[in-house]
Amino acid sequence: MSTIIYHNPNCTTSRNVLALLQERGLKPQIIEYLKTPPSRARLSELLAHMGKKPRDILRKNGTPYAELGLDDPSLSDDKILDAIETHPILIERPIVVTPQGVRLCRPKEILFELIGE
Repeated sequence: MSTIIYHNPNCTTSRNVLALLQERGLKPQIIEYLKTPPSRARLSELLAHMGKKPRDILRKNGTPYAELGLDDPSLSDDKILDAIETHPILIERPIVVTPQGVRLCRPKEILFELIGE
């Protein structure tokens, strides 16, 4: 398994995590998820590897989170995934995949769990 970063170049944390990967000699596949969103199946796979639910990776700031009523605790995982499919900006970033696992690297220090530091 290669290293992959689901990246938003406009996000400081995402840029910092990418820089940390590169500083350590890793050459991750960079997926700008706003241009190439992960499929629903791929997102579900990433969530399973992280041990998270769709609600756990929702980004609230700068997104249509409030307008879509995603703070409603009764919304099912499927409804949240529907919203993410329509609005990939709702995915918190960056998500990093390495042979050691998958993590939402926010804060950036979570990356060290994946690269053994």
